[in-house]
Amino acid sequence: RRAQFLREICEELGIKATVLKSKSEKVKSAYDLVTARAVAPLPKLISSTWHLLAPSGRLLAIKGESASAEMAETSLPADGKMTLHEINFKDLPLARVVEVSKAG
Repeated sequence: RRAQFLREICEELGIKATVLKSKSEKVKSAYDLVTARAVAPLPKLISSTWHLLAPSGRLLAIKGESASAEMAETSLPADGKMTLHEINFKDLPLARVVEVSKAG
């Protein structure tokens, strides 16, 4: 259901995107941007998706309150960089997005 919803939203907004409903280990292509929400702790998420990132590609992982702790427990490949973005929306809990980028 989520993949279909994302396909419909991308089409409605005119966003050129590929929405995959698959285990990351089975995907052989590389992408400029990969998103994940509620998939796995950050160390496991990165190890299972690193091959999906094209050179200069980015992973955006939507995380909860444990984002900083997960980042501290995460080792990146030499060509990786990690940044925490905290986003404040009025009347909503603080949103945390961990951006993991691969050098190109």
